Amino acid sequence: MKLIAQERLLGAPCPILACAAMNNIAYCLRDCRAFPCENFSNGPYPFSKGFLAMQERRRKEHLKAKAPYGGNVSVPTEFWDDLSQKDMAIICEAAGAAWDAPSGVVMRFLHEEIRVDAAQRRLQRRKQGHWEPWDHPYLELMTLAYLLQVTHSRIKNQMVGVMDLKDAHFFQGPHIIDTAPMVRRFGQDPGGLIAAGRQLGGNTLDMADAAVCLEPFPKIPVYYVLWAGDDEFPAKLTVLFDKSIDLHLSADAIWGIVGLVSDALLNA
Repeated sequence: MKLIAQERLLGAPCPILACAAMNNIAYCLRDCRAFPCENFSNGPYPFSKGFLAMQERRRKEHLKAKAPYGGNVSVPTEFWDDLSQKDMAIICEAAGAAWDAPSGVVMRFLHEEIRVDAAQRRLQRRKQGHWEPWDHPYLELMTLAYLLQVTHSRIKNQMVGVMDLKDAHFFQGPHIIDTAPMVRRFGQDPGGLIAAGRQLGGNTLDMADAAVCLEPFPKIPVYYVLWAGDDEFPAKLTVLFDKSIDLHLSADAIWGIVGLVSDALLNA
């Protein structure tokens, strides 16, 4: 009613209110992962630029230090130790990555180009043609897990569900694939899932009400398939994998990568 009144009286609705209504957000500061967005930075209200800058800084620090499913993240030094003892040419061939001498492995994470600097033991990403440090412990952990576990097996182009994996029993209790945040965000907005997937470099699929395929790493396609909710049935979202995934990754790494990709979709 308020949006209609604003249209009638002002010629356009408040962009903050319109966005919150479209995304089913009760209170931006508390409920929206994208806060503070351009709807706030483009206008003089209701928060100051200093407050918005503080919120953006704090949220970035929180995101990079936390796993999407909760808990602090630290990268074991053993991961870097193990990587330093590997033949980088073999790793790059198996991982679909490129060797950037003298100590770098270059590949893609979703729509980003990243570099694993084995000598400096740090993750970098390409920005405007240059490599800059990327302080993202959770992504660093998953990237190292991928490089250390990936095999020479090829993608099979056959979709499977989590219960079809060889370690299906792992994905129970605290390790269940939690799709609830995705359903809350996209359950009534299949177009939003498509837009978020495309923004992250994904491809759309002709399945259900909306489906996207994303590649967090070169040989790891992950599929998100959404059935939108209606008056009779609640929305449902399923995460699928290529049948080759458990030849490349352990169950805990698969679980972690799904959390990483889901978080990227929610923040896209």
